[in-house]
Amino acid sequence: MGNSPGTNARTADLPPTADASPPDTGPTSRGGGHSAVSIIRAKRDGGELSDAQIDWVVDAFTRGIVADEQMSALAMAILLRGMNRREIGRWTAAMIGSGSRMDFTDLPRPTVDKHSTGGVGDKITLPLAPLVAACGAAVPQLSGRGLGHTGGTLDKLESIPGWQADVTVPRMREILADPAIGAVICAAGADLAPADKRLYALRDVTGTVESIPLIASSIMSKKIAEGTSALVLDVKVGTGAFLKTLDEARELATVMVELGRDAGVKTVALLTAMDAPLGRTAGNALEVAESVEVLAGGGPADVVELTLTLAREMVAQAGLQVDPAEVLADGRAMDHWRSMIEAQGGDPDAALPTARHTEVVRAEAAGVLTRLDAMGVGLAAWQLGAGRARQGEKVQAGAGVEMHAKPGDSVTVGQPLFTLHTDTPEAFDAAVESLSGAVSVESAPEGKPGELVLGRVG
Repeated sequence: MGNSPGTNARTADLPPTADASPPDTGPTSRGGGHSAVSIIRAKRDGGELSDAQIDWVVDAFTRGIVADEQMSALAMAILLRGMNRREIGRWTAAMIGSGSRMDFTDLPRPTVDKHSTGGVGDKITLPLAPLVAACGAAVPQLSGRGLGHTGGTLDKLESIPGWQADVTVPRMREILADPAIGAVICAAGADLAPADKRLYALRDVTGTVESIPLIASSIMSKKIAEGTSALVLDVKVGTGAFLKTLDEARELATVMVELGRDAGVKTVALLTAMDAPLGRTAGNALEVAESVEVLAGGGPADVVELTLTLAREMVAQAGLQVDPAEVLADGRAMDHWRSMIEAQGGDPDAALPTARHTEVVRAEAAGVLTRLDAMGVGLAAWQLGAGRARQGEKVQAGAGVEMHAKPGDSVTVGQPLFTLHTDTPEAFDAAVESLSGAVSVESAPEGKPGELVLGRVG
């Protein structure tokens, strides 16, 4: 992975306005004194890109002047050679400048958002957004869809009958200003950092997703353009996350916190464990049902813990003096959930979809479950139909993995470990294979499950 030297440099100002942009030279990758090939070569050879080079290549790519294969080559050069803090800041600013920026400063309540870098069973956004809204903040939560082994918040919510991911900006303002709702979970509009949308699609198919400079700029360009005044980042680390080591996660978190603060957004990051899945479900409707359990005062202990931990960070960043645990316990968060779902066309009382076929996987040995690998569970859920291999593919609302034991639990021979859910029973064999290496049971284990929150940046 291309580590970024000089991470103490501050983000540069936003790129020039449209009037000062390089002229459109037509369907060629050269213009304004720059060329795509020279910029690719500069980064390939370990050089530092100038502000003008970054501004030009992002703008030209957005307008279709720089070809996809050229931007893919540049992304690979960035992955291998890295970027320093000035380059990352300018790249992020150029991504923001490729589209419009939202502004919620006139709302009657403070705005705060949360972003997770993605994991398995990570349904935290679902109970968290209405909980923080019930605490008095406005939560403009722009979310995405799942790809591969990680689930997508929009896919989960779309399993609720009638719920719509697309919300206009005027409607967002209405919902956020409504004291009975106060939260929106929706898809980003087409004009919000459009350069990032195009680049992300290329990164996913060219093996450049793991680049820390590109991850940081992708996340923060959208969050800054979103217009929130405060942001809490949940940076996952472990086998089920994009980042496998704590050092990588801390590096990414540090860069993103600095980018946010440079842009005037109060930003902090938590580093959280993703070696085991969160909660006891990985899937779409399955995770919605578990989220509702949390809002009703139950749910798995790890989901409740992380929801409250992130809520406390968000409430503090918003400057509110409220205990989220009390708001969750007295039912106000559930009221806001129901109002939020209804505001986007959903029916909070409707039955959730269920898969047509199930299969139970049982324990082959007795002892204590010491390992439940998040990647194995995520791959199994994906194989069952809960995820997609390519952008645009449909997912099965009822598919996924239900876990009956977590690390630290005692198990007996023949006890159910997993229930697999799918509409395509031919997928069971591959899912069972993925799970077969994901579990360890020991008769005399040493130690106990690790901490959920591994660190804090900012």
